[in-house]
Amino acid sequence: MKPVTSSDPDILGGAQVFAGTRVPVQTLIDYLEAGETLDAFLDSFPSVTREQAIAALELARRTYPASRRSQNSLTLAPPH
Repeated sequence: MKPVTSSDPDILGGAQVFAGTRVPVQTLIDYLEAGETLDAFLDSFPSVTREQAIAALELARRTYPASRRSQNSLTLAPPH
């Protein structure tokens, strides 16, 4: 299986990018958080395949389960 992402200090300062591209994985997350669709992201970044994007999202889901994401967002929320 080919790697989905890569990190190289000479490419975007070592940010995680989709393997074989200079597209940061964070850009996909930003698109989705802004309410954009996966298709909109893929249209904007044709060097990223649908399979890469889905695999990166699956990896993020496994790495950061919903309970941990919720805890982090609660921790980062400003005081009321």
